[in-house]
Amino acid sequence: MEIVKVSARSVPKSVAGAIAAVIRENEEVEVQAVGAGALNQAVKSIAIARSYMALTGVDIVCIPAFTTVNIDGEDRTAIKFIVEVR
Repeated sequence: MEIVKVSARSVPKSVAGAIAAVIRENEEVEVQAVGAGALNQAVKSIAIARSYMALTGVDIVCIPAFTTVNIDGEDRTAIKFIVEVR
């Protein structure tokens, strides 16, 4: 499954476009965020991507979960969203 990583400085419309593109190709994508700011941008991005996909008649849902990611040699807890076609 393809992974889209989101930071606190990510632009939600751009991330939403990336999410929509991967959904069109694979029907699922994993969106990862570490920290409150990144989580905020990720949720906004998923909401925008849902709007983009609805225009083409595709309904997407997201399933939140925890995961561990390695950043600069240090393990960090991240939130991941499995975004898939309903």
